[in-house]
Amino acid sequence: MDVWVLVRFVHVAGAALWLGGQLTLTFAVIPLAGRLLPVAERARVVQAVGRRFALVTMAGFLPSQIATGIALAANHGVTFDSLGEPGYGRTLAAKLALFTVAMLAATGHGIAAGRRRTHLARALGLCGLVCSAGVVLLATALVG
Repeated sequence: MDVWVLVRFVHVAGAALWLGGQLTLTFAVIPLAGRLLPVAERARVVQAVGRRFALVTMAGFLPSQIATGIALAANHGVTFDSLGEPGYGRTLAAKLALFTVAMLAATGHGIAAGRRRTHLARALGLCGLVCSAGVVLLATALVG
């Protein structure tokens, strides 16, 4: 097996776990916690799950995505100049920009949730989810 297949697998699996985790929290965990738990307990559970997801993201997902992403880009011959070129370069640049927005939205979501700014936390969470889905969509355009 080619080492680049393994590197790409780690990169894609990380993205799947990130987006899948966001979707699971949004459409399964949070709604069920809202229906099944008393208000005080719901807040504790959702905050604990959010903190754990953030920890996994910062300790595992983010370093893995950055390392494998840089390795894949280098292997593909990407340079800063090529990020402005039509096709692969611009698609990768858009993916990187959207990834940055997704990470900033996730950070803002965590801060807003911690400060109990519920509406802002929801808006930033939704922004992060949409951006993450966009990142995965753009990533599929890069494989070929």
